Amino acid sequence: MLVILGRHLWPKGEWGLRGRVVAALLLLVLAKITNVYVPILYKHAVDAFGDPKIQAVAVPVALILAYGVARVLAQAFGELRDAIFAPVSQRAIRNLALEVFGHLHALSLRFHLERQTGGLSRVIERGTQGMEFLIRFMTFNILPTLFEIGLVGIILWNLYDWRFTAVTLAAVGSYIVFSIVLSEWRIAFVRRMNDADTEANAKAIDSLLNYETVKYFGNEAHEAARYDVGRRRYEEAAIRSSRTLSLLNVGQGAIIAAGLAAVMVMAGYGVVGGTMTLGDFVAVNAFLIQLYQPLNMLGFAYREIRNALVSMERMFGLLDVRAEIADKPGAPALKVAGGEIVFDKIDFHYEKSRPILHEVSFRVAPGNTVAIVGSSGAGKSTVSRILYRFYDVASGSVRIDGQDIRDVTQASLRAAIGVVPQDTVLFNDTIYYNIAYGRPGASREDVERAAHLARIHDFIMALPQGYDSTVGERGLKLSGGEKQRVAIARTILKDPHILLFDEATSALDTRTEQEIQRSLEEVSRGRTTLVIAHRLSTIINADEIVVLDRGRVAERGRHSELLARDGLYADMWRRQQEAAAAAERTVEEPPGFRAEGHLRVAE
Repeated sequence: MLVILGRHLWPKGEWGLRGRVVAALLLLVLAKITNVYVPILYKHAVDAFGDPKIQAVAVPVALILAYGVARVLAQAFGELRDAIFAPVSQRAIRNLALEVFGHLHALSLRFHLERQTGGLSRVIERGTQGMEFLIRFMTFNILPTLFEIGLVGIILWNLYDWRFTAVTLAAVGSYIVFSIVLSEWRIAFVRRMNDADTEANAKAIDSLLNYETVKYFGNEAHEAARYDVGRRRYEEAAIRSSRTLSLLNVGQGAIIAAGLAAVMVMAGYGVVGGTMTLGDFVAVNAFLIQLYQPLNMLGFAYREIRNALVSMERMFGLLDVRAEIADKPGAPALKVAGGEIVFDKIDFHYEKSRPILHEVSFRVAPGNTVAIVGSSGAGKSTVSRILYRFYDVASGSVRIDGQDIRDVTQASLRAAIGVVPQDTVLFNDTIYYNIAYGRPGASREDVERAAHLARIHDFIMALPQGYDSTVGERGLKLSGGEKQRVAIARTILKDPHILLFDEATSALDTRTEQEIQRSLEEVSRGRTTLVIAHRLSTIINADEIVVLDRGRVAERGRHSELLARDGLYADMWRRQQEAAAAAERTVEEPPGFRAEGHLRVAE
């Protein structure tokens, strides 16, 4: 982690930022040199006051003023250093967070189906906070303090006696060793706190996202109990962490006090023996107090740095997750001419023990429409995920205009395909933003044209805030049909070469479905279109219908041909027609009534 941080703090090719790093280090050295010179000026001022030969106070006053100026300069150098270095640290934090964020989007659909959003967001939040703390304290506390300890040791040796340096460094060494040992012991409690916090946050986010489900079943108390499990674990770990922190603070204070007392006793004997002046006694005390203040902060910084590293290790661990679907080195962009799609002997499984598709082959000619139908679990939606390369096939190949989709870049492949999914999830933003997401930067006229084609413009204009109306978390302020039409509008706006409709009208009523179907046919005209269909009435005009059964191609042909064959497709058609007729009779004749002539009489 420190190597990764160092790479971002000394960014390649960023000479302006590197110059700031050098300037900050120079100011750091100047600040510490000035700081350690302050006690020497203090010593001379005290000795000057005690010298009977000096008749005026001009000299000691000048030394006192110099002492004050030196303290101000030491602080000024430090503040200027922070100001110069701030862009470097903030850029490093920004770039690292962006690297993790980009990597998460590069990971496979499998990873995102298994993760918990709340826990993941908490890991990133703590990780970025840990980075900021680590950079600030590593650069401007740990290293400067160690540098100052070395300077003070050299000065005490040169001005007085090696024993002063030996005792001081022994106290410092004991302090550092004690802090490290106890801090390492405490890390287990910090990890437990972080894990419990992540667990509790994940459950809270999951519960809030499923607010309606919680209400449907009256499980508020159950959700509170689940959330409290993580909070209780956090409470227990936090109490132990707090107690061990108190033990650490007491031990650090005892070591500092023992070291300070030992050196001051030695200085006192030196004054009594005449080898040291009163100013020397004051200077040694000032040196040690000045040294132990940052040393005390060093102990705090080390503890917090270890905590930060624990927070960061989970976030950096995300960078170690291998992307299941990756571009081949030097992969070219997909070149779409006609938009022909070929599935050639595809075998696929999510898990080896659970095969999904077997020897599936079909072709979508340029500009044609092919529909994939079948019962639930037949593998229809898997076809769309393979085409979009959310997963790679186990064997066989998928080609677009003769190019294997595994040999081209994912970005160019997905740019060529427009998808309207079965389950539409919208961003918690305005309707305008969600439609414009299909082509960021599109003009308002283009956005409204897409909304017209999706038959949603009139609905939007009837809202109090029009296109600026927010859709809520995951689009929950809109009905299923309205969300689906927004999804269709943004796909229309994308204007892709290939269209993929994954049960795109499944959430619509019959009338709206017919309107949308006309829009989809208009948009699909001249484009290669693959339709994953549940309602067979929506695909009767398809150029070819492929019927899947248990992951295999059972039938294929046009609507009329498949009905004439009286096979699986014909059976599915009859069942859907019967269900539709039954639904119409239910609407016309509500339950609890029977028809007699022109009257409905309660039974």
